Amino acid sequence: MKIIVTERIADEGINYLKENGFDVDIKFGIPHAELLEIIENYDAIIVRSVTKVNEELLQRGKNLKVAGRAGNGIDNIDVNACTKRGIIVVNTPESNIMAAAELAIGLAFCIFRNIPQAHWSGKHNKDYRRSKFNGNELDEKTVGIIGLGRIGSIVARKLQGCNMKVVAYDPYITDERFKKLGVEKCETLEELLRQSDLITLHTPKTSETYGMLGEKELSMCKKGVRIVNAARGGLVNEKALYKAIVEGHVAGAGIDVLEPEPNYDKKPEEQDYTNPLLELDNVIITPHLGASTAEANYNVGTAVTKLVADALKGEMVAAVNMPALKGTSLNELRPYLDLAETLGKIYYQAEKETVQKIEIVYSGDLAEAETGVISLSVLKGFLDVINKEKVNYVNAELIAKSMGIELVESKSTHLDKYTNLITVKFHTKTKELHVSGTVFAKEEIRIVDFFGYKLDFEPTPYVIAIQNVDKPGIIGQIGTILGASDINIAAMQWSRNRKGDKAVAFVSVDGEVSNEVLQLLKNIDGLLKATMMKF
Repeated sequence: MKIIVTERIADEGINYLKENGFDVDIKFGIPHAELLEIIENYDAIIVRSVTKVNEELLQRGKNLKVAGRAGNGIDNIDVNACTKRGIIVVNTPESNIMAAAELAIGLAFCIFRNIPQAHWSGKHNKDYRRSKFNGNELDEKTVGIIGLGRIGSIVARKLQGCNMKVVAYDPYITDERFKKLGVEKCETLEELLRQSDLITLHTPKTSETYGMLGEKELSMCKKGVRIVNAARGGLVNEKALYKAIVEGHVAGAGIDVLEPEPNYDKKPEEQDYTNPLLELDNVIITPHLGASTAEANYNVGTAVTKLVADALKGEMVAAVNMPALKGTSLNELRPYLDLAETLGKIYYQAEKETVQKIEIVYSGDLAEAETGVISLSVLKGFLDVINKEKVNYVNAELIAKSMGIELVESKSTHLDKYTNLITVKFHTKTKELHVSGTVFAKEEIRIVDFFGYKLDFEPTPYVIAIQNVDKPGIIGQIGTILGASDINIAAMQWSRNRKGDKAVAFVSVDGEVSNEVLQLLKNIDGLLKATMMKF
């Protein structure tokens, strides 16, 4: 599989991809028009903050399966368009948070103490009098943090260490979280603006936050306020900020993100970017350095390549366009995901009648768990058997809906025999068939009910599913035919409901069984069905 990397990431990450057998093209700073011409050749794309993975690109990228963002935000990736196409979107939200927080704090010190300006004057033998660079202290000032998430929380903690009063505005953070952080909650943005000596933004760019500090909001601020934006370009209206600084209402600004941003991979002589803020001496602008530390580059570069590689291999990853795992790690859920996918794969390998509704019942401990991703695993397994398109955790529900299949979830804490149980009910026009499975000892999956027959069977990659009349001699004949065909039986599980009625069996074998051998089995008197199942 081919992967294109359009922005700089750690060499260790690229080496990881190559060592795992991927064909990697490195094209840092590739123009968008050129990328459009070649994107159809790639299965995955890895970007940072500049490359736009938009509708136009996705239309051309017919083979794209994964879009990876080396960093936190995903505003340069059209997530909805990716989801419609079944493209998995992954990012690395935890890998550069310390770097981003520390840069914001560094910018705050710089604009309070005029550090870059003083350095430049000394280096270029300009006016170097100390009085020219007189600044202010952060001590006992008030900082207003807009966005008290992962990065904002780190900034709060560090600035509390500078003896600053910390207030914050974030309507999505609970009162308990504010109290735990020792941060005063502002009920409105205006409340924060009117009291802050320093305002620093740490919120994603959304329709709600875009341009949230405009001319009106800046006029509400204290005269002499300083502003730091190391989050996303566009959160602060740059024209309004320029005007407020020129008029003296805002004393200075530290900006790491702009809208639009220059192409940072261009050579200096090729750079044609202009921005009025660059002309102001009391504005410090850095070239999107939020994640530019050795530690963060290593973290995001290696983390995103691992996620992209796993996603291309078909493994479950914590994708942006999947249900969130609240309070549960992916590793904890993995056995249930494997079980759910196995249960989903059973129906169309054993039956042919069209399914109209799939009902998934979670019992026991699972009734208290986040089950959205587990349900997607059921759908993924169900569709993998019949759908020639790429089916993954991102597009499984969309594909099922397009087929007119209704998905229903229900939960029950009551369970007698097992601590956890997943039951998948397949509803057709004429009947309902169900399969059930459980997880033992945290990782051992078992099928315990197959279309109404009780079992205790560990699914293996190759299984022959058999239905027969319950009478003597059939097991021996099956063993004889498989042995004569040089097929080794690894395990066998038989079940019946009533003596002399029908019985079912799962026979684990070491490899795939040919149609010719299956036909030999079907020729056994009393054998009703013999189907090859792959898990």
